[in-house]
Amino acid sequence: MANTRNANPCTIDNLTVAYHDRIVLEHASMTLPPGEVMAILGPNGAGKSTLIKSALNLVPPLGGEVRFFGEPLSRVRTRVGYMPQSAEVDWDFPTTVADAVAMGTFGKLGWLRRPGAKEHEAVQRAMETVGISDLADRQISQLSGGQKQRTFMARILAQDPDLYIMDEPFAGVDAASEQAIVNALAQLRQAGKTILIVHHDLATVREFCSWVTLLNNGRVVATGPLSEAFTTENVHKAYGFDQINLEPTESDVKEW
Repeated sequence: MANTRNANPCTIDNLTVAYHDRIVLEHASMTLPPGEVMAILGPNGAGKSTLIKSALNLVPPLGGEVRFFGEPLSRVRTRVGYMPQSAEVDWDFPTTVADAVAMGTFGKLGWLRRPGAKEHEAVQRAMETVGISDLADRQISQLSGGQKQRTFMARILAQDPDLYIMDEPFAGVDAASEQAIVNALAQLRQAGKTILIVHHDLATVREFCSWVTLLNNGRVVATGPLSEAFTTENVHKAYGFDQINLEPTESDVKEW
Protein backbone atom coordinates (compact mmCIF):
# COMPACT_ATOMS: atom_id res chain seq x y z
CA MET A 1 0.00 0.00 0.00
CA ALA A 2 1.38 3.43 -0.94
CA ASN A 3 2.45 5.84 1.78
CA THR A 4 0.18 8.67 0.72
CA ARG A 5 1.35 10.98 3.50
CA ASN A 6 4.87 11.14 2.11
CA ALA A 7 4.04 10.98 -1.61
CA ASN A 8 4.04 14.04 -3.86
CA PRO A 9 0.65 15.78 -3.87
CA CYS A 10 0.44 15.60 -7.67
CA THR A 11 2.34 13.62 -10.30
CA ILE A 12 1.33 13.77 -13.96
CA ASP A 13 3.04 11.37 -16.35
CA ASN A 14 2.67 11.54 -20.15
CA LEU A 15 -0.87 12.92 -20.07
CA THR A 16 -2.41 13.24 -23.55
CA VAL A 17 -5.83 14.79 -24.23
CA ALA A 18 -7.83 15.34 -27.42
CA TYR A 19 -10.96 17.34 -28.19
CA HIS A 20 -12.68 15.43 -31.00
CA ASP A 21 -9.79 14.66 -33.36
CA ARG A 22 -7.46 17.47 -32.23
CA ILE A 23 -4.67 16.82 -29.74
CA VAL A 24 -4.69 19.65 -27.18
CA LEU A 25 -2.28 18.18 -24.62
CA GLU A 26 0.54 15.85 -25.61
CA HIS A 27 2.68 13.73 -23.28
CA ALA A 28 2.56 16.31 -20.49
CA SER A 29 4.49 15.43 -17.35
CA MET A 30 5.09 17.35 -14.12
CA THR A 31 5.56 16.73 -10.41
CA LEU A 32 4.41 19.01 -7.61
CA PRO A 33 6.23 18.46 -4.29
CA PRO A 34 4.59 19.09 -0.90
CA GLY A 35 4.27 22.64 0.35
CA GLU A 36 4.97 24.33 -2.99
CA VAL A 37 2.86 26.78 -5.01
CA MET A 38 3.07 25.91 -8.70
CA ALA A 39 1.83 28.25 -11.42
CA ILE A 40 0.68 26.71 -14.69
CA LEU A 41 1.67 29.27 -17.33
CA GLY A 42 1.33 29.66 -21.06
CA PRO A 43 -0.44 31.63 -23.79
CA ASN A 44 -4.13 31.23 -24.56
CA GLY A 45 -4.82 27.77 -25.95
CA ALA A 46 -1.63 26.30 -24.51
CA GLY A 47 -3.54 23.64 -22.57
CA LYS A 48 -3.36 25.07 -19.03
CA SER A 49 -6.95 24.43 -17.97
CA THR A 50 -7.04 21.19 -19.92
CA LEU A 51 -4.08 19.93 -17.90
CA ILE A 52 -5.79 20.32 -14.55
CA LYS A 53 -9.25 19.30 -15.77
CA SER A 54 -7.91 16.08 -17.23
CA ALA A 55 -5.88 15.40 -14.10
CA LEU A 56 -9.14 15.70 -12.14
CA ASN A 57 -11.00 13.41 -14.58
CA LEU A 58 -13.23 16.28 -15.71
CA VAL A 59 -11.89 15.81 -19.24
CA PRO A 60 -11.08 12.21 -20.23
CA PRO A 61 -7.45 11.68 -21.30
CA LEU A 62 -6.31 9.57 -24.22
CA GLY A 63 -3.39 8.28 -22.21
CA GLY A 64 -1.06 8.91 -19.33
CA GLU A 65 -1.25 8.54 -15.58
CA VAL A 66 -2.07 10.92 -12.76
CA ARG A 67 -1.45 10.30 -9.07
CA PHE A 68 -2.44 12.41 -6.10
CA PHE A 69 -0.45 11.61 -2.98
CA GLY A 70 0.64 8.45 -4.75
CA GLU A 71 -2.92 7.26 -5.36
CA PRO A 72 -5.68 7.58 -7.97
CA LEU A 73 -7.94 10.56 -7.33
CA SER A 74 -10.84 8.33 -6.30
CA ARG A 75 -8.92 7.16 -3.22
CA VAL A 76 -7.87 10.59 -1.95
CA ARG A 77 -10.63 12.83 -3.28
CA THR A 78 -11.24 14.61 0.02
CA ARG A 79 -7.57 15.69 0.11
CA VAL A 80 -7.88 17.49 -3.24
CA GLY A 81 -9.85 20.73 -3.66
CA TYR A 82 -10.77 22.37 -6.96
CA MET A 83 -11.72 25.98 -7.70
CA PRO A 84 -13.05 26.23 -11.28
CA GLN A 85 -13.09 29.29 -13.48
CA SER A 86 -15.84 31.72 -12.62
CA ALA A 87 -17.39 31.37 -16.08
CA GLU A 88 -18.03 27.67 -15.46
CA VAL A 89 -20.25 28.30 -12.43
CA ASP A 90 -24.04 28.80 -12.59
CA TRP A 91 -24.24 32.11 -10.75
CA ASP A 92 -28.02 32.23 -11.21
CA PHE A 93 -28.42 29.24 -8.90
CA PRO A 94 -30.59 30.46 -5.97
CA THR A 95 -28.23 30.26 -3.01
CA THR A 96 -26.50 32.62 -0.62
CA VAL A 97 -22.80 33.25 -0.26
CA ALA A 98 -22.69 31.38 3.06
CA ASP A 99 -24.46 28.36 1.58
CA ALA A 100 -22.14 28.36 -1.45
CA VAL A 101 -19.11 28.40 0.84
CA ALA A 102 -20.64 25.63 2.98
CA MET A 103 -20.72 23.38 -0.08
CA GLY A 104 -16.97 23.05 0.39
CA THR A 105 -17.58 21.00 3.53
CA PHE A 106 -19.94 18.49 1.91
CA GLY A 107 -17.24 16.20 0.50
CA LYS A 108 -15.95 15.18 3.92
CA LEU A 109 -19.44 15.03 5.44
CA GLY A 110 -21.00 12.72 2.88
CA TRP A 111 -24.58 12.86 1.66
CA LEU A 112 -26.33 11.79 4.88
CA ARG A 113 -24.80 14.28 7.32
CA ARG A 114 -25.68 17.93 7.64
CA PRO A 115 -23.10 20.62 8.46
CA GLY A 116 -22.64 21.04 12.20
CA ALA A 117 -20.90 23.54 14.45
CA LYS A 118 -17.45 22.54 13.18
CA GLU A 119 -18.46 23.10 9.54
CA HIS A 120 -20.21 26.40 10.30
CA GLU A 121 -17.07 27.62 12.05
CA ALA A 122 -15.00 26.60 9.00
CA VAL A 123 -17.37 28.53 6.72
CA GLN A 124 -17.22 31.65 8.89
CA ARG A 125 -13.45 31.47 9.15
CA ALA A 126 -13.11 31.05 5.36
CA MET A 127 -15.34 34.05 4.65
CA GLU A 128 -13.37 36.16 7.13
CA THR A 129 -10.10 35.15 5.48
CA VAL A 130 -11.15 36.61 2.13
CA GLY A 131 -13.19 39.47 3.55
CA ILE A 132 -16.74 38.53 2.58
CA SER A 133 -18.38 37.93 5.97
CA ASP A 134 -20.66 40.89 5.33
CA LEU A 135 -21.93 39.17 2.16
CA ALA A 136 -22.98 35.94 3.88
CA ASP A 137 -26.72 36.39 3.22
CA ARG A 138 -26.40 37.86 -0.26
CA GLN A 139 -27.55 35.86 -3.28
CA ILE A 140 -24.56 34.83 -5.41
CA SER A 141 -26.30 36.26 -8.51
CA GLN A 142 -25.86 39.73 -6.99
CA LEU A 143 -22.08 39.50 -6.60
CA SER A 144 -19.44 41.42 -8.53
CA GLY A 145 -16.66 39.58 -10.34
CA GLY A 146 -14.23 39.97 -7.48
CA GLN A 147 -16.83 38.92 -4.91
CA LYS A 148 -17.59 35.79 -6.92
CA GLN A 149 -13.94 34.78 -6.96
CA ARG A 150 -13.64 35.42 -3.24
CA THR A 151 -16.74 33.31 -2.60
CA PHE A 152 -15.28 30.34 -4.41
CA MET A 153 -11.92 30.92 -2.77
CA ALA A 154 -13.75 30.75 0.56
CA ARG A 155 -15.47 27.54 -0.51
CA ILE A 156 -12.19 25.75 -1.19
CA LEU A 157 -10.77 27.13 2.08
CA ALA A 158 -13.76 25.68 3.95
CA GLN A 159 -13.06 22.32 2.33
CA ASP A 160 -9.56 22.38 3.87
CA PRO A 161 -7.86 19.96 1.44
CA ASP A 162 -4.15 19.20 1.38
CA LEU A 163 -3.86 20.13 -2.31
CA TYR A 164 -5.57 23.22 -3.73
CA ILE A 165 -6.12 23.30 -7.50
CA MET A 166 -7.30 26.66 -8.84
CA ASP A 167 -8.14 27.67 -12.39
CA GLU A 168 -7.52 31.40 -13.00
CA PRO A 169 -8.58 32.67 -9.55
CA PHE A 170 -7.43 36.20 -10.40
CA ALA A 171 -9.45 36.53 -13.61
CA GLY A 172 -11.73 39.56 -13.62
CA VAL A 173 -11.06 40.63 -10.03
CA ASP A 174 -10.57 44.09 -8.56
CA ALA A 175 -7.42 45.09 -6.67
CA ALA A 176 -8.94 44.39 -3.24
CA SER A 177 -10.07 40.91 -4.25
CA GLU A 178 -6.70 40.15 -5.80
CA GLN A 179 -4.93 41.09 -2.58
CA ALA A 180 -7.38 39.04 -0.51
CA ILE A 181 -6.67 35.97 -2.64
CA VAL A 182 -2.91 36.53 -2.51
CA ASN A 183 -3.07 36.82 1.29
CA ALA A 184 -5.09 33.60 1.48
CA LEU A 185 -2.53 31.81 -0.69
CA ALA A 186 0.25 33.01 1.61
CA GLN A 187 -1.60 31.66 4.66
CA LEU A 188 -2.11 28.31 2.97
CA ARG A 189 1.55 27.98 2.12
CA GLN A 190 2.55 28.92 5.66
CA ALA A 191 0.25 26.13 6.84
CA GLY A 192 2.13 23.65 4.66
CA LYS A 193 -0.57 23.27 2.01
CA THR A 194 0.27 22.61 -1.64
CA ILE A 195 -1.21 24.73 -4.44
CA LEU A 196 -1.52 24.25 -8.20
CA ILE A 197 -2.79 27.38 -9.90
CA VAL A 198 -3.48 28.27 -13.52
CA HIS A 199 -2.16 31.81 -13.84
CA HIS A 200 -1.80 34.41 -16.59
CA ASP A 201 0.20 37.31 -15.17
CA LEU A 202 3.94 36.74 -15.58
CA ALA A 203 4.71 39.87 -13.58
CA THR A 204 3.23 38.47 -10.35
CA VAL A 205 4.48 34.89 -10.51
CA ARG A 206 7.38 35.53 -8.14
CA GLU A 207 5.07 37.16 -5.59
CA PHE A 208 3.38 33.94 -4.51
CA CYS A 209 4.69 30.98 -6.55
CA SER A 210 7.72 28.79 -5.89
CA TRP A 211 7.45 26.39 -8.86
CA VAL A 212 6.16 26.75 -12.43
CA THR A 213 5.12 24.64 -15.37
CA LEU A 214 5.24 26.40 -18.75
CA LEU A 215 3.09 25.13 -21.62
CA ASN A 216 2.88 25.92 -25.30
CA ASN A 217 0.74 24.17 -27.91
CA GLY A 218 -0.14 21.42 -25.48
CA ARG A 219 3.44 20.54 -24.59
CA VAL A 220 5.42 21.17 -21.43
CA VAL A 221 8.24 23.62 -22.18
CA ALA A 222 9.71 23.58 -18.66
CA THR A 223 8.71 22.55 -15.15
CA GLY A 224 10.41 22.90 -11.80
CA PRO A 225 11.48 25.49 -9.21
CA LEU A 226 11.43 29.14 -10.23
CA SER A 227 15.21 29.33 -10.37
CA GLU A 228 15.36 26.51 -12.91
CA ALA A 229 12.16 26.78 -14.95
CA PHE A 230 11.00 30.40 -14.83
CA THR A 231 13.72 31.86 -17.00
CA THR A 232 13.64 34.37 -19.83
CA GLU A 233 14.62 31.64 -22.28
CA ASN A 234 11.81 29.30 -21.23
CA VAL A 235 9.21 32.07 -21.27
CA HIS A 236 10.36 32.96 -24.78
CA LYS A 237 9.85 29.33 -25.80
CA ALA A 238 6.37 29.25 -24.29
CA TYR A 239 5.07 32.65 -25.37
CA GLY A 240 7.11 33.34 -28.47
CA PHE A 241 8.52 36.71 -27.48
CA ASP A 242 11.82 37.81 -26.07
CA GLN A 243 11.26 41.38 -24.91
CA ILE A 244 11.19 40.40 -21.26
CA ASN A 245 13.69 39.92 -18.49
CA LEU A 246 12.63 37.60 -15.72
CA GLU A 247 15.77 37.78 -13.63
CA PRO A 248 14.66 38.43 -10.03
CA THR A 249 15.35 41.74 -8.37
CA GLU A 250 15.67 42.38 -4.66
CA SER A 251 12.04 43.53 -4.49
CA ASP A 252 10.88 40.26 -6.04
CA VAL A 253 12.19 38.20 -3.15
CA LYS A 254 9.53 38.11 -0.46
CA GLU A 255 9.27 36.12 2.73
CA TRP A 256 6.09 34.15 3.24
